[in-house]
Amino acid sequence: MTTVGGLGSRREARERALSLLYEADAKACPPAAVLEGLPVPPDPFASDLVSGVGAHLDEIDDRIRRYARGWALERMPVVDRTVLRMAIYELLHRADVPTGVVISEAVELAKRYSTDDSGRFVNGMLSNIAEEARPKPADEPG
Repeated sequence: MTTVGGLGSRREARERALSLLYEADAKACPPAAVLEGLPVPPDPFASDLVSGVGAHLDEIDDRIRRYARGWALERMPVVDRTVLRMAIYELLHRADVPTGVVISEAVELAKRYSTDDSGRFVNGMLSNIAEEARPKPADEPG
């Protein structure tokens, strides 16, 4: 199956990264350890997401804590927390991925794999974080 601009393969890579980061969270081990334990390495984009989240976890979690008013990081559904971590990593460290794509993909993952309210929660969090992480130039509309 051919995908336009690699969207399908990136979406699949994000789903794989989500499952690997979920595993790391469930086992309370570093994401790098989960990657090292795989018999076959995942897609390079998925691998970058997993290792990037692991390498920048403190920075990412600090950002979530600042924006999650009324929600303790540890009490969030694991999928929501993991989706936010991946998307924040992309916003902060993957300038090659457009902001709208980061948010849209994260919302879709949250809707598919978490609670009914997760899509709205993730969208609100990431929209606010993106305003700070990737401010629009003054001459750009919207």
